[in-house]
Amino acid sequence: MLKKILIISGVVLIAIILFFNWFKKDTKKHSPADVATYQNQDLTITINYCRPYAKSRVIFGEESAGALQPYGKYWRVGANEATTFELNKSILFNDKTLEPGKYSLYAYPGKESWTVCINSDYERWGAQEADKDKDILRTMVHPNNDAPFLEQFLISFDPADSLGSTYMNIHWDKTLVKVPIKKL
Repeated sequence: MLKKILIISGVVLIAIILFFNWFKKDTKKHSPADVATYQNQDLTITINYCRPYAKSRVIFGEESAGALQPYGKYWRVGANEATTFELNKSILFNDKTLEPGKYSLYAYPGKESWTVCINSDYERWGAQEADKDKDILRTMVHPNNDAPFLEQFLISFDPADSLGSTYMNIHWDKTLVKVPIKKL
């Protein structure tokens, strides 16, 4: 009897693992994975994220208007698993010091301002809100809500200026958020 229970438990466990892996792979067909990389001298920043499509939906806005990402609500800055932000040198992230390491990036979008957060817990899946006690930093930036329309979500970097500064761009629909980054 114990042998049957162990065999059934093993089969169920394997089925669960296979289903979860299939589910993760299947969702990436709709929001494919991508990497944004910034390289300037010895500084490297790598952002791993997934890129959903607008599909004629209201993206950022009031919850009452049916926005996919309501103002003031947690957003993982992408889709699927947590967006990761990894760097090898210290930087100023909108004038706040960020040490080398691997983190998650998330935000609370708003019409007039966004709170962009860096968190030490980067191994999350789904829309599970980050543990705020693990935040490394939070910073406020202002969105451009009149940017050119972009169907598929994109994170990119502007080229470095002569002082080694750049902007991390978060762009989707008609919203563009630029976070200043400078190497220390």
